[in-house]
Amino acid sequence: MPAATEPAFVIEGGQMGAMMRAHDWSRSPLGPREDWPVALRSVVSLMLHSKFPMFVAWGPELAFLYNDSYAEILGDKHPDALGLPFQTIWAEIWDDIWPSIDDALHGRGTWHENLPLTMHRKGYDEQTWFTFSYSPALDEHGNIAGMFCTCTETTEQVLAARHRAEEIERMRLLFQQAPGILAVMRGPRHVFEIANDAYLKLVGRADLIGLAVNEALPELREQGFVELLDQVYATGEPHMGREISVLLRRQPDAPLEQRFVSFIFQPARDHRGAISGIFVEGSDVTDAVLASRALRESELRLRQLANTIPQLAWMAAPDGQIHWLNERWYAFTGAVAEATPAAITQAWRRYFHPDDLPGLMSSWQRTLASGQPYELTARMCDAGGNYRSFLIVAAPLRDASGQIVQWFGTNTDVTPIELAQQELKDANRRKDEFLAMLAHELRNPLAPIATSAELLRMGVLDDARVRQASAVIARQVQHMTQLVDDLLDVSRVTRGLVTLRQQVLDFNAIAGGAVEQVAALMESKQHRLTVSLPASAPHVLGDRTRLIQVLSNLLNNAARYTQAGGQIALTVEADGSRVCATVQDNGIGIAAPLLPHVFELFTQAERSPDRSQGGLGLGLALVKSLIELHGGEVTAHSAGAGEGCRFTLCLPQVAATGAVAPAAPVDAWHADASRHLMVVDDNVDAGQTLALLLETAGFAVTVCGGATEALAATASQPPSLMFVDIGLPGMDGYELVRRLRALPGMATARIVAVTGYGQPQDRVRALEAGFDEHLVKPVQAHVVYEVLNLLTPQ
Repeated sequence: MPAATEPAFVIEGGQMGAMMRAHDWSRSPLGPREDWPVALRSVVSLMLHSKFPMFVAWGPELAFLYNDSYAEILGDKHPDALGLPFQTIWAEIWDDIWPSIDDALHGRGTWHENLPLTMHRKGYDEQTWFTFSYSPALDEHGNIAGMFCTCTETTEQVLAARHRAEEIERMRLLFQQAPGILAVMRGPRHVFEIANDAYLKLVGRADLIGLAVNEALPELREQGFVELLDQVYATGEPHMGREISVLLRRQPDAPLEQRFVSFIFQPARDHRGAISGIFVEGSDVTDAVLASRALRESELRLRQLANTIPQLAWMAAPDGQIHWLNERWYAFTGAVAEATPAAITQAWRRYFHPDDLPGLMSSWQRTLASGQPYELTARMCDAGGNYRSFLIVAAPLRDASGQIVQWFGTNTDVTPIELAQQELKDANRRKDEFLAMLAHELRNPLAPIATSAELLRMGVLDDARVRQASAVIARQVQHMTQLVDDLLDVSRVTRGLVTLRQQVLDFNAIAGGAVEQVAALMESKQHRLTVSLPASAPHVLGDRTRLIQVLSNLLNNAARYTQAGGQIALTVEADGSRVCATVQDNGIGIAAPLLPHVFELFTQAERSPDRSQGGLGLGLALVKSLIELHGGEVTAHSAGAGEGCRFTLCLPQVAATGAVAPAAPVDAWHADASRHLMVVDDNVDAGQTLALLLETAGFAVTVCGGATEALAATASQPPSLMFVDIGLPGMDGYELVRRLRALPGMATARIVAVTGYGQPQDRVRALEAGFDEHLVKPVQAHVVYEVLNLLTPQ
């Protein structure tokens, strides 16, 4: 029961009465319900108790109130529409209905019948029609305070009326275009009494009525039709003809034209039962006859064509009986040609996989019933007993009337596509596994770095432990740098962006360099490494850094995947044409299913949950790509899990020439403290760290956090050397270096780019912009010292 305090006009009133009672009207322009004017209460009461769709829009904002029947019209706009301004609710049709609203608000009632409106009330635009009236709504003083609407949606009626009109028109056209021929001839001379449009069109004459057949159509005399009419008139026995050829002169002075008709001559009797004439009924089947002939010719051509396509092709009758198979079908299955459709159908079924056949035939029966194209994938057995996957497609061939006259189908071998799809799925799975591994591998070094950094910040360590913490950070940064470098290397190699710096190299020295790089890992895992090199060093043409990277990668893998105290051997051999290096271990080995894929991206042996070996599964893919860039090859062998591995890489051997020794890294620097350097980096930590390194080398360093600050500082005190980050906010490093060069005293200053962009084109762009050198983050101390040695010699 409603509360006693509820205004009477909203008591009952259905769902909308309940909503109005529950609605908070305190913030509405209408105010609390109990304060609503009597006139508004009256119209709302009338509206709520009506079963006819109604609404009232009241006040300056035309606040919207409506009943249950109108709520259905609102669609998704209900219930939020309650109390909103009229224009807000129906913004999409406002331009269409505003003139009528304006009339109502000026005291002029309006009426519209089947007014079309495009509404958006169900999540999409829809065409609707409404019959409605708008009336002024008066307050108790007789002033217009709003408008009142009674309406009904007539969308269904309008569409139904349109449909009925279209249906009537369609039926009229069908009768007009009916192909049947009708005529009535009277008396023994067969005088035309009636002939419909189809008959007149067939014979090509409109003036037949009242003429005997011999007069109206003299070309029929020698074709036997008049004799047939005489026979039916004399005997009273009807005559039927099917697809009979007739020659007609359908235009004056035109040659005779062959048509084909199916007809019946039926005797017509008077009220006494005596024969008084002949009723002619039939149809012009010329198109069907010609189409049938064309179909037979087309089927012959189709068979000839189907014997040339790579698919297994077949034809079936409308009932599904297969009556023809192409030569490729017999070649694939090794079957012998059958004579009857039933036998051919059985042969067609026989070569499908038993598990696939029930579903295939069930789907085929549904297709025959619906007449829709057929498509299914199933396995077929070839002449050798091997199953392959086929996409089976069939489509109906129809005659001019739309009837199915036969089915044409093809079986396309999709086994390669399925294999490719599986390879894509496997690649996607490996990609997902790689991303998970990448996240793990990048997080691992962060823990010791964060801990060591926190200990250094606290200042509680003695000198020895400071060095220990610094060493931890250096090692982990080097590890992270190697991960990023591996990623960049793989990206560059796969996109063909790696340029080899080739020279004639002593391969024994390459092997030595690789052994040196993995010595610490070998020692930490207590492996025994045996190295066997030729007495006379063989030479290859290659990039020293890349070849050491490749060989150390193989040694590193052997060390990581061999249990502590393992046996690892590096053997280099040369035969005059090739130099081969073999890395053999007695580690965990490679399972047979994995062996063919070890050189693919993101491929790794199975790991324990702790992932104690680490890595991203990039190394061997990089090894293969780099060796192939050198014109060589690399292979992997393993007897299985737990049986160890053997990797062999081979390169073309070349004659020896003079070798260039690499420059030793610079590990320290001491400078005159009066020399002024500047670091520009918006990353405060990165800038301060590099400045600290330079200050320990004896330089006076200014740190700037952006391009504007750097330009101002340079103008007041030009530095002799600057380290500038490329990715600065506002003005990047390329623009900054151009402006710096324009400042007094800066044309010859040394400026070094420091950036995370490390591709070859990035270095070229930096040098073209005006930088003297290009360093890739994270920059190690010895690299900074080498740049100082190059640009500011002591």
